[in-house]
Amino acid sequence: MVAERTLAGPCTAWPQDSAFIREVLDRIGDKWTVLVISTLGAGPLRYSDLQASVPGISQRMLTLTLKELERDGLLTRTAFPEVPPRVVYELTDLGRSLHEAVLSLAGWAAGHHGEIAAHRRAHEESGVGRAKTNQLLRKH
Repeated sequence: MVAERTLAGPCTAWPQDSAFIREVLDRIGDKWTVLVISTLGAGPLRYSDLQASVPGISQRMLTLTLKELERDGLLTRTAFPEVPPRVVYELTDLGRSLHEAVLSLAGWAAGHHGEIAAHRRAHEESGVGRAKTNQLLRKH
């Protein structure tokens, strides 16, 4: 006898839009997107100030992230005809509507990083999961 399958989760509420929802979540759930959106929530920034405000982001990743966020209507890029050139990035109304959610997500990560690090250490020490299995296979 086969048990009846129970479906759950947000994709069941919008089955016709689930592919697009996954695509948007992939964009807004990206670590660089979360950090850029949460950083721009304080106000418009020049490219170099934005890069300095997001530790670890490379010039390439910042450029790609900004282009995608502009394409999706989450931020604007304003180039001023000055010498030297000045470019400023700013959240749109749509981007500002996302700011609180990504700030909350970043805050959660910051608030729980110690706990997660402890779980990772315990996992490594106990050898539970694939890491321990792979170690045992290499010994034999």
